[in-house]
Amino acid sequence: MKKSTKYIKLVEWSDKDGCYIGSCPELFYGGCHGKNEHEVFKELCSLVAETVELYEQDGKILPEPLSGREFVNAMQGV
Repeated sequence: MKKSTKYIKLVEWSDKDGCYIGSCPELFYGGCHGKNEHEVFKELCSLVAETVELYEQDGKILPEPLSGREFVNAMQGV
């Protein structure tokens, strides 16, 4: 399993922007956008993989991935 698969990937509709927005809460927000949610998710997966690679190339420590349960619990506290 690739490290990037452990990160949460969100695709949500933005009324303000009139398109889908893809983000990875642990790594970045608003990383990609588009009119087709499946295409945005595909692009988002690529961006997360690239971001993980960049962290590793730069010798940076990757943020800990949140599990689905941890993410839900964190969001309930907001």
